Amino acid sequence: MSVVERARELQPDLVRLRRSIHREPELGLRLPRTQEKVLTALDGLPLDITLGRGLTSVTAVLRGGRPGGAVLLRGDMDALPVGELTGVEYASEVPGRMHGCGHDLHTAGLVGAATLLADRRESLRGDVVFMFQPGEEGHNGAGAMIDEGVLDATGKPLDAAFALHVSANRLPGGWVASRPGTVMTASDVLRVTVRGEGGHGSAPHHAKDPVPAVCEMVTALQNWVTRTFDVFDPVVVTVGRLHAGTQQNVIPDTAEFEATVRSYSEANHERLAQGLPRLVRGIAAAHGLEADVEYQMLYPVTVNEPAATEFAMETARDLFGAGDVWHAPQPANGSEDFSLVLNKVPGAMLMVGAAPEGVDVETAPQNHSPRAMFDDRVLHRQAALLAELAERRLAAGASA
Repeated sequence: MSVVERARELQPDLVRLRRSIHREPELGLRLPRTQEKVLTALDGLPLDITLGRGLTSVTAVLRGGRPGGAVLLRGDMDALPVGELTGVEYASEVPGRMHGCGHDLHTAGLVGAATLLADRRESLRGDVVFMFQPGEEGHNGAGAMIDEGVLDATGKPLDAAFALHVSANRLPGGWVASRPGTVMTASDVLRVTVRGEGGHGSAPHHAKDPVPAVCEMVTALQNWVTRTFDVFDPVVVTVGRLHAGTQQNVIPDTAEFEATVRSYSEANHERLAQGLPRLVRGIAAAHGLEADVEYQMLYPVTVNEPAATEFAMETARDLFGAGDVWHAPQPANGSEDFSLVLNKVPGAMLMVGAAPEGVDVETAPQNHSPRAMFDDRVLHRQAALLAELAERRLAAGASA
C-alpha cells in the first residue's frame, strides 16, 4: 500500500481531529485543550514525548528501526483573535477566536504523518522529530521550543526540517507550491507613542499637539521606503493601529500608532530596524515633541535551502503528479517563525492549497479573514507528503 493510499484510510480520523481543534481555538503559547487533543491522538504510537515547560508544546520523537540521521517535521497549533464568520457546522465555539490561518489542519496533518511513519518504523533509517508548536502568530513559539531543546530532541544533529502551510486562496485545493531561497518575509513591529501637551482644541498654540506629528510620520514612512529601498528588494510598512484623543475639541497629551514591517532580505531587515526609529524620532523633534519608539524584530526572513526545496518538490511530484506542484515565482508576503528553525537546519517550507472545492481561488477569502475556509480534503495529502519527506530524506542520508 502506498503512503497516499494509507493516508486516505486515516482521512476520517484526521477530519475529526481537525474539526475538534477548530471548534475550540486557543491563542498564544498556552493551548492546554489543543495539547490534550494532540496527546490523545498520538496515544498508542511508539513515540518518546516531551511537553514544553514554558509553553504547551509537544515534542514527539519516533526512533527508527535502522540506524541513521534525524529529520524534523513542524506543525503549529495556535489560532487567531478573529471572530469566525464562515457558517460551517464545526465553526468556532469560542467568541472572538478562530482558526483562520489553517493551523488546525497543520496539527491534524502532522498527527497523520506520525501515524504513517509509526507504521513504517522498523524500516525507517533514522529518527523523526514531530514539533507541535504553539504561538506561531506573533508569540515566537518556535524560538521558545528551540530554547527548550526541540532541535536536540533526538540527541543527534538534524539533517533537515520541513513544514507545510495551507492557503485558503491563490492555490487550487491540493496543489503544492514552494521556491528556493526567500520564501516568506521577515516580520517586525514598529510601536510609536508621541508625547505632547494637551489643551483646548480652539487654542492649539497653547498646547503641543501630537496628532499632526503622528499624521506626518505615517505619510513619511511610505515616502521614506520608496526613496530608500530598491524596488527589486522591496519592503512593506503598514500602519494597522492609530489612536489619539477622546473627543473633537480636546488636544490629547499623546498619540500612538503601530505598524507591521515586512522585508525580503536580511540586509533590508537590519536597515529598517535602524532607519524607521530614526525617522520618527526626527519628525517628533521637528515638532518640539518627544517620541517613545519600540522596534521589535519578530521573525527573520524564511529562507528555503535550495537542495532541500528541490528534493521536497520532487517528492510532491512523485506523490501527486507534476500538474499539482507549482514553482512559486516570488516569495509570499506573510512571515513565519519556522524561519528560526531554517536558520539552524537546512530544510524547506511548502504551501498547500486548501481552497474549498468550487470556489474561485483568486477571490476566495484569504488566510486571517473571518471568512477564510479550508478544505478537509487536503489533510491526507499533508500527512502523506510530510511522512514521505521524512522517510526519503532519512534514506538519502543513510545511503550518502
